Amino acid sequence: MDREWMRERLSGFEQTAAQYWSVRYANHDTTQEERWLFEDEPTIVKILRHLSPHRPDLQVLGEDEWSGLTIDLKEVSRGKGILADMDQWATRFAPEAPSLPADRLHAWVWDAARTFWESAHYRAAVHAAATSINAHLQNKLGRRDLSDAKLVQEAFSDKAPEAGKPRLRIPGDQTDPGVQTRQRGALQLGQGAYFALRNPAAHETGDLGEQEALEQLATFSVVARLIDRCHVMT
Repeated sequence: MDREWMRERLSGFEQTAAQYWSVRYANHDTTQEERWLFEDEPTIVKILRHLSPHRPDLQVLGEDEWSGLTIDLKEVSRGKGILADMDQWATRFAPEAPSLPADRLHAWVWDAARTFWESAHYRAAVHAAATSINAHLQNKLGRRDLSDAKLVQEAFSDKAPEAGKPRLRIPGDQTDPGVQTRQRGALQLGQGAYFALRNPAAHETGDLGEQEALEQLATFSVVARLIDRCHVMT
C-alpha cells in the first residue's frame, strides 16, 4: 500500500476544492475547477473506501438543489488522519512481544560474555560463552584431554562410562524413552552449538549483529542448563 501516494492525492484534492471555493465566492466561472474535482473523485473515493472498508457507500462530491455542487472534505481529512497514524497503529497496537534479558541467561554464559557484550564485541561474547561452557564441562567431568564438540560427544554418549571417561545423564529413569530422547537431543544440540556457532565465532572475521549474537547466547544458555542439570556417571 503506497501511503505517500494516497496522502498526495488527498492533499491535492483539498487544494483543488479550496481553489474551487475561492473562484466560486468571487463569482467567477468554476467550470475548470469542477472538471478537476470530478476527474479526481473516483480515485479519491477509492482511497477513502480502502481506508474505511466498513463504509462502502462513502462519497465526497454531491449535488444540492439550492447550493449546487457540495464537497465533503471531512471525509478527506479523516482519510489523511488515518494515513498519518497507520504507522503508529502498527507499532502501538502490536501484541506485546516477549523480551530476553541477557542477564537472565545461564551464569556460565552471561558472566563470560558480559564484558565483551558491553563493549559491543558480539562475536567475542559468543566465543567467550562457548569457552566458558567448555571449561565448566571439563571441570564437571574431570577431563582436560578433550574440548568443545568432541567433549560434548563423549559427555552425552549413550555408551557406558569407562575409566577416565565419565558420562553425563539427563535426570530421570534411564530406561524411559522420553529420557533417552532428551539425552540424544542434548548431544545433538551441544554438538550443533559448537559446530555451527562456536567455530565461526572463533575463526571468522567481522562482527555479529546484536540480535543474532543474543540468539546465539540463548542457544548456549540452553546447552549450559542441560549440562548443569545432568548428573555424572562414572
